[in-house]
Amino acid sequence: MKVAVIGGGAMGQHHIRIYREMKDVELVGICDTDRDRAISLAKTNNTTPYFDHNELLKQDLDAVSVVVPTTFHSRVALDVINSGTHLLVEKPIADTLKNADTMINAAHDAKVKLMVGHIERFNPAVSKLKEIVDSGMLGKIVSISSRRVGPFNPRIRDVGIIMDLGVHDIDVISYLYGRKINEVYTIAGKDIHSFEDHASILLRCDTNLSGMVETNWLTPHKIRNLTAIGLKGVAYLDYIKQAVELHDEAWVRTAKVEPKEPLKNELEHFIKSVRDNTAVISNGETSRHALEVAMAAIESYEQKKAIGIAEK
Repeated sequence: MKVAVIGGGAMGQHHIRIYREMKDVELVGICDTDRDRAISLAKTNNTTPYFDHNELLKQDLDAVSVVVPTTFHSRVALDVINSGTHLLVEKPIADTLKNADTMINAAHDAKVKLMVGHIERFNPAVSKLKEIVDSGMLGKIVSISSRRVGPFNPRIRDVGIIMDLGVHDIDVISYLYGRKINEVYTIAGKDIHSFEDHASILLRCDTNLSGMVETNWLTPHKIRNLTAIGLKGVAYLDYIKQAVELHDEAWVRTAKVEPKEPLKNELEHFIKSVRDNTAVISNGETSRHALEVAMAAIESYEQKKAIGIAEK
């Protein structure tokens, strides 16, 4: 499998590392508009530097990771799709719903796989909890709440906490329920950032299934956890420890979770889907929904009212 990475920033470098370590995968090139960075990364990873992604796309590639700033996702992704190359785009799928739709429709027409990097779907603890929820072990799930807080990362300048971090749990809650979110209400504010830096996001699925996302850049230590409440029991998930604990009336049990780097799971899933022509579990449509909900959450905070999300 011939693969390449477009974008050599912090996240792009993790994609590069994992592809380089994969068996039966050849890292053909790395593209970055920063020439020095592209040359340095290519030298370190024994591959070829490119400064224009369209030149890289001429190399008969099987798959590409697009790890560029969100505002460039649509433009770069369309060039990849037009070259007939399968692609994984980091989350969020795009900067606007219109651009997301353009990408999704283009990939569909070109019969190209479009996967979006919602990495928490590939956290082994989330995968295990999804199995547990779908098995019915917890009974009907009626409430899912998450807490994703920690110190501010100064490299995040173009978006607020909802689009940067909250979108992870918006997607996971929808994924665990197996349903789309149809209403959102947010209380948020900005104290240390030009966009919102703390938010409490209330989600509704159907009529009486709830989700709650607490997120901020104000907590001095990182916390990443989630609670799923069912009629037969409760599950407590720790994203960082990759652990799931189940409580019911009779038992407290720890689920068996095999620890593994979520991004490695994600990229292996992507490569396998390309190689075997199978569906991806984080596609353009599910990512578009997460983007739409996150944008509605921001609108709710700004307008101080609940925002409904129409079925697409």
